[in-house]
Amino acid sequence: MAKPFIVGVTGGSASGKTLFLDKLIHSFEPGEVSLISQDNYYKARHLQPKDANGIENFDVPASIDFDAYASDLRRIQAGETVTRQEYTFNNPNKTPRMLIFPPTPVIVVEGIFVLYYPELADLLDLKVFIDAKDHIKLKRRIIRDKVERGYDLDDVLYRYENHVMPTYEKYIEPFKNDADLIVPNNHNFDKALEVIRIYLRAKSGK
Repeated sequence: MAKPFIVGVTGGSASGKTLFLDKLIHSFEPGEVSLISQDNYYKARHLQPKDANGIENFDVPASIDFDAYASDLRRIQAGETVTRQEYTFNNPNKTPRMLIFPPTPVIVVEGIFVLYYPELADLLDLKVFIDAKDHIKLKRRIIRDKVERGYDLDDVLYRYENHVMPTYEKYIEPFKNDADLIVPNNHNFDKALEVIRIYLRAKSGK
């Protein structure tokens, strides 16, 4: 198998990465593209850094096991299949799945810090930054965290003001200009998605 083409997709929390990637991945046949999300490389809850008020902060680089993330990516790049348990953010209503990451012609690496951590960024052949206005990201974050992660509204707003925005300004936005493509996602990303899909289809040999 030829060396896979590795795409990094990043952007601020709730910028629309998940929807973008879902549509991108489903435009390919099984076995053509694999998705490896940073969300499954969070450290255990008891190892999470805490803010001045003792609240776990999942939105700083120290919350992620980058060594494991980069190691798994290198293994897949070398032709190995990697398995990892899904990270569910302690949501009692969600049973963790065992995830399987097989080597495929195109590997998509997703997460807010994929351009920040050099060992990940150096493995990327294409860097994509999904961008959106702050008020739109906040609305999406409220919906996601209440429904998918079981946080109440006060908790969501606290984390957005004290964790999410400071992290975006310090660890994410400064790397925006390192991206090869910036995709505005205030309304939709359909045209950009089609351009990237065609490009990756060519890279996958299809």
